[in-house]
Amino acid sequence: MHMKLMMFLQVSIPPFLFEAVLYAPIDDTSSTAKIENGNIFFTLYKKEMGMWDSLTIENASKEKLQHLRESAVLKAQEKAKEEAEAKKVTKQEHNKYALEATMKLEEEERKRIENLKEQERQKVTRELELWKNEQTYMEEQKRIPREEKPHQEIEQLKENQKEKITKPMIPNERTSKITVKPTKGPSSNSMFSENLKEEQLPAPRSSGTIKINFTSRAFPTALRESRVAEEEEWLHKQAEARRTINDDLAELKDLKEEEKNPDWLKDKGNKMFATGNYLAAVNAYNLAVRLNNKLPVLYLNRAACHLKLRNLHKAIEDSSKALELLTPPVPDNENARVKAHVRRGTAFCQLELYAEGLQDYEAALKIDPKNSTIEKDAEKIRRIIQGTSQDL
Repeated sequence: MHMKLMMFLQVSIPPFLFEAVLYAPIDDTSSTAKIENGNIFFTLYKKEMGMWDSLTIENASKEKLQHLRESAVLKAQEKAKEEAEAKKVTKQEHNKYALEATMKLEEEERKRIENLKEQERQKVTRELELWKNEQTYMEEQKRIPREEKPHQEIEQLKENQKEKITKPMIPNERTSKITVKPTKGPSSNSMFSENLKEEQLPAPRSSGTIKINFTSRAFPTALRESRVAEEEEWLHKQAEARRTINDDLAELKDLKEEEKNPDWLKDKGNKMFATGNYLAAVNAYNLAVRLNNKLPVLYLNRAACHLKLRNLHKAIEDSSKALELLTPPVPDNENARVKAHVRRGTAFCQLELYAEGLQDYEAALKIDPKNSTIEKDAEKIRRIIQGTSQDL
C-alpha cells in the first residue's frame, strides 16, 4: 500500500487505486491509514485548526489538480529522501560505535593475554631461581665434609711422625746397633700428597629435572603472528560441530534396525503424509536425511510437507537442495525436477514473490511443455503480476 498526504491523498493497492484532493493541508506525520477486513480506515489530522466546507476540493480544474498531485509527490519524495539520509547517518553512527566497542574489547583481551604471559614468565623465573639456590646450598653442604677430612688427616699424620722421632730405640740383646732400612716405593709424604689430591677432587654434580610449561597452541602459527580472536572462533565452531556429531551418533545408537534404513523411513514419511500427519512425516524425513543426505526424493517429500505446514522458507530450501542433487539433468529425473520447481514456485507465490515463482513455473514448463495444469497456474501468476487478478 502506498499513501501520499498533505493536500493530496493517494492509496495504491494493486490493482486498486484511490485518489482524493483534500480541502486543506493535513499533518502527514500524525495521519495514518489502516486496512482491516478489506476496508481502509483513515485518521487525518488538520494542519491548521478550522472548519472545512467539504472534505475534498470540488469543481477544481484539471491543471490545479495536476499541480497539487505533483507537489504532493515531490514532497513525499523529499521526505522519503530525508528519512533515508537520517537512517543512513544513524546506521553509520551505530557501525562506528560497534567498531569502537569491538576494538576496545580486542585491546582489553590483548592486554589480558599479555598480563597472563608476564605472570607466567615471572612464575617460571622465580621457580628457576629457587631451584638454583637449592642446588648451590646442596653443593656447599657436600663440600664442607670434604674440606674438613683432609685437614684432620694431616694433623693426625704429623702427630704420628712426632711419636716415631721422639720414641727411643731399644736394642735387643744380640745387637748393639740399630739400623733403619729405607722402605721401597714412594715415601709416605708422596703417598699422602696423592691421597690428598684424590680427596680434593669435587664430586659429580647431582642430576636434576627442570619442568618448563608452554602454552598449548592448536595452530602452527606463532602467537605474535596469529589472530587469536579468529582462531578461538574457529576452535569454538569445531567443538560445536564435534558435539553435534557425537549427539547424533548417541541418538542413532538407540534406534531400531529398521529405523536406521533411509528407505524404510521414506516409506513411513509417505504414509504419514497420506494420512495428513505432516509433522510426523517431517520427523521421519529428517531422520532419513541424517542417515543419507544424498537422496533428492527425501528433500522433495519434505518440501511438500513444509508447504502443507506453511513453512515456506524451509520448502524453498528443500526444493533448492533437491534441484542441486538432481544433476546432471537426464530424462530419468525429469519428473523429480518438475516437482522441485513447482513446489519452490508455489512457496515463492505464497510469500507474494510472484516474479521468482513465475521463473520456477516457466522452468518446469521447459521440462514438461505439455503439462496443462502448470501452464494454467503460470498464466494466473502472470495476471497477478500485471495487476489484473488476485486469485492464485
